[in-house]
Amino acid sequence: MARLPVPRAWRDKHAEQNGEARGDHSQSHLSAVQKHLVAASGEFVGTFFFLYFSYAAQLMLTTQASDTSLQNGGSSSQSVIFTALVYGFSLLVNVWAFYRISGGLFNPAVTFGLCLSGGLPWLRGIFLLPAQLLASMVAGGLVSAMFPGDIASTNTTLSPGTSIAQGVFIEMFMTAELVFVVLMLAVEKSKDTFIAPVGVGLALFVAMMAGAYYTGGSLNPARSFGCAVAAKQFPGYHWIYWVGPLLGGAIAAGYYRFVKYFNYEEVNPGQDSAAGDYVEE
Repeated sequence: MARLPVPRAWRDKHAEQNGEARGDHSQSHLSAVQKHLVAASGEFVGTFFFLYFSYAAQLMLTTQASDTSLQNGGSSSQSVIFTALVYGFSLLVNVWAFYRISGGLFNPAVTFGLCLSGGLPWLRGIFLLPAQLLASMVAGGLVSAMFPGDIASTNTTLSPGTSIAQGVFIEMFMTAELVFVVLMLAVEKSKDTFIAPVGVGLALFVAMMAGAYYTGGSLNPARSFGCAVAAKQFPGYHWIYWVGPLLGGAIAAGYYRFVKYFNYEEVNPGQDSAAGDYVEE
């Protein structure tokens, strides 16, 4: 005889009661500062791996490809696509590995956006930001020391004909796309959250395909900072790779707060309802 479906709220309450009966308490043995430090360590290692492999692969592309430099001084379309793939997949893999530890942010602009949106405590963000910047410098320095080629070729620079103002807005909108994907797939919990790293990596890939030729496709102050430190070459407009992404993070956070305030779930209901409220026993 088929059994009636059990509401999720009842199941969760029953599981909680069983856990208490077994003594499975969730109280942590770590202090708040220790939690922040562990998260910062995960952010350091994750940011390092993300940028180490990204820098190394981009350096290989610019060193080996015969068509990366064109007559106008820019990059070929093939180089742009490969570079976008490199950064997108490196982010995907490392976010998937580290999001349980630190959230897998690897980006001061994403950190800033999550803090503004309320998805991340400001104190945690203060711990994560130095870890991200330090990891970017270590990644850039090690790639420069270990791989043939000039690490300066991985710097984010504007293409000929792209103005500084254009660069700021291109970086702003690219980063807004990335941060909003993080907010909706990772911060907003749903049945799709477990594959959020796939969406985040693809968001970076899509954004870089559109803008990497024009600005270098930073979307991340740490990404631009680490290789510039290693190369000891900062373009005079390096500041746009901070201002643009931070503005993008703020825009994404603002719209996220807007849709949350108006309870977006009621506007288009049922989009996440498959097996969401009831299950067959």
